[in-house]
Amino acid sequence: MKNSLSRFLIASSLMLGSTLALADRIGMPGNMPKSFTAECASCHTAYAPGLLPTKSWQGVMNSLDKHYGTDASIDAKSLAEISAWLQVNAASSRKFAEAPPDNRITGSDWFARKHGEIKKDVWLRASVKSKSNCIACHQQANKGDFDDDSVKIPK
Repeated sequence: MKNSLSRFLIASSLMLGSTLALADRIGMPGNMPKSFTAECASCHTAYAPGLLPTKSWQGVMNSLDKHYGTDASIDAKSLAEISAWLQVNAASSRKFAEAPPDNRITGSDWFARKHGEIKKDVWLRASVKSKSNCIACHQQANKGDFDDDSVKIPK
């Protein structure tokens, strides 16, 4: 009986660990509205909603007229559709839950931890341009795939 209980606890811990690991995966939800691609991904990387918490996405969507130095205003229907999708799919794990300064993904604590070893000159390369150009190194970023194994830092 004691042996069975031990095996059960070990199996439960492993399953819980796997579930928590999956919760931290960033992926592009399959229900992405066409307006997101047309309005957001036409100008920059299609950032996965799970990279920011709800509060940050609300801040981004409520200030599109001043979107990081650009007027990115969109029609009311697209605004409502994209906002709803972002809210449903926003970060829910502790890893991404804290709103970064100015709602910038690149300003988040987890971003700093994951990219801490990248030297400043890499961000300034013409092939990279900035920290927000995820697709320069994460070639599947538009699909929400940021797996370390597929990173290729350009020269």
